[in-house]
Formats: sequence, C-alpha cells, structure tokens
Amino acid sequence: MHENRVLLEVESGVAVATLNHPEKANAFDGEMWLALEEAAAAIRLNDEVRAVVITGAGSAFCGGLDLKLAASEGISLGSRTLRDGYESLSYLSGVFTLFEKLPVPVIAAINGGCIGLGMELALACDIRLAADDAVFSIPEVVFGLVPDCGGTQRLPRLIGPAMAGELIYTGRKFDAAEALRIGLVNHIYARANVLGEAKTMAAEIAAHRAGAVQASKRCLKMAMNSTLDSGLNYETASAETVLGEKAATMIRHDHKK
Repeated sequence: MHENRVLLEVESGVAVATLNHPEKANAFDGEMWLALEEAAAAIRLNDEVRAVVITGAGSAFCGGLDLKLAASEGISLGSRTLRDGYESLSYLSGVFTLFEKLPVPVIAAINGGCIGLGMELALACDIRLAADDAVFSIPEVVFGLVPDCGGTQRLPRLIGPAMAGELIYTGRKFDAAEALRIGLVNHIYARANVLGEAKTMAAEIAAHRAGAVQASKRCLKMAMNSTLDSGLNYETASAETVLGEKAATMIRHDHKK
C-alpha cells in the first residue's frame, strides 16, 4: 500500500482496512486515495474474504481532506494521468464506489471524527457502527465546495432528502446519538469496543453461505435503484440462482390427476 496509508489484514474471512495517517487524523492526501484503491482491488481478488471492516488508526476515523496540503501543494496522484477537473473528481469519488461495489458487505467502524470525506467513505459502506464519542459533519459548503465523493447522492438515500439537506447546507457537526436517531449509524458502542464489535459482526456474516450473503447484497442495492416490480423480479432470479438444484426439492408442485 502507498506509504502504508492503508493497512490491510485478512483473517478467517474478514478483511480489516485501516486508514493509517493518525498524525493527520487520517485526513486524505493522494497517497490515501491510491492506497484505498489498491486495498479495494486486493479485497475483490481475494475470494476468501466474506466481509470487510474499515476503520481509522489512532483517535479518528477520518478527518476529511488534508486542507493544508491541498492548499499548498495540491493532491498528488503520482503518475496517474487525468485529463481535467471532472475526470479527477470522478476518480476520487470512484475509489469510494469501489468499496460500495465490493461483492461482500462492508462495515464502517467509526472510532472518532468522521468528517467530510470520512463521512462520504462511511456512506459507501453497507453498515456503520460508531463510537459513543464520534463526531460527524459533511462541511464542504462551509468551504465553498460541493460534497463531491457521493455525499449528495448517498446521504439522502440513507436518511431522506430533508435531513440530508439540513446537514449538507449547514455543514454543522453532530454527535453519535443524533447519527443513531436519524439512521446514519446502526449501533453505538464505547470507543474501546467499536472495532471489536465490527469484527464480531463481520465474523457472523462471514460464517454464512457466501453466495447467499453476496446475492442478498446485490438485491439490497437493486432495491435502492429500481422500481419495486423490477426489484422483486431481481430478487426472485437471485434466489433461484442461489438455490440451484435445491429449489426442485424444497418447493413442491402438486398436480391434480
């Protein structure tokens, strides 16, 4: 991984990706993006991985963009060639989408500040667990910017457009209790326990039949991006595929003579 910005460990079917720039509250620089891209690719290629946990080293999940670096030197993506601003922003956003599109469930273990890009990364995960002292914000408009790594698209799908608008337009900070109340996070734990709880949940998921879990994730994603009829048809087709030959023995077809 680039400069060890993301540490990746796999054990018993669970991959743990740790943002590793604690002296900057795991704020994003170019190395972090490149390392996250590599981590997502490594997870996708490892068919032993059944679930993923993303967390941050030190006292924060992610403090957002390294604004001082961005203002002074810019965000360097090394030798990667990108034609213009739109393509650059699309690449940065696309790295988060890589985690959203992993075939296995991804759990964010939010162990402290979850600001800006950190919150957008958490939104790309399937499940979010938070420390009781976690602090959240999506403050891009405060700096005259648009949340450009999925914030305006994923947040309203999760908590509704009105509440998402309030958080984005004001850029205000809010605590874990409010995050739980509005449905941004699934559970709150003591800071010392949140990573362990995420690993326990990931291990519980990893113990189930991989095909069933992964097909269920695809169905859940379809539910957020299709009509009900289309989603139901997709669910039926997915269930039939997972059942395979078992379908013939599990479902009886009695015919009257």
